[in-house]
Amino acid sequence: MATYPLPKFHFLVQWGGSKVGFTEVTGLDFQVEPIEYREGSSPEYHKIKMPGMHKFSNITLKRGTFTGDIEFYNWMKTISLTNVERRDITISLLNEAHEPVMTWGIKNAFPIKVQASDFKADGNEVAIETLELAHEGMKIVE
Repeated sequence: MATYPLPKFHFLVQWGGSKVGFTEVTGLDFQVEPIEYREGSSPEYHKIKMPGMHKFSNITLKRGTFTGDIEFYNWMKTISLTNVERRDITISLLNEAHEPVMTWGIKNAFPIKVQASDFKADGNEVAIETLELAHEGMKIVE
């Protein structure tokens, strides 16, 4: 039996019990920043490297614009100085039976940018709005 890589077009985003449909999700990555260190009495004339702090990219979600749906803007309005409504988000890649085969858990996400679609008088595309989220961690949920 042959195995194939998973297609990336069938996915689900959930927050606070709501399932939200998106056309695109980007930014599911993290990296470890290296720390360079050299002890003064080391006989080596170079620094050693060791793992340091984890760094997470912002997550960008895109979806079509719907009449009367201003949920992104309402979430953005919860921000006042250091207070914001944070949400845990789950992003799942689904199989043909609509079951999660890989799931990312996003911790304490909050909006940092909401962008309306651009408009073109001679265009024939769907209006797409964008939400950019900062967060405090990401892990693969098993």
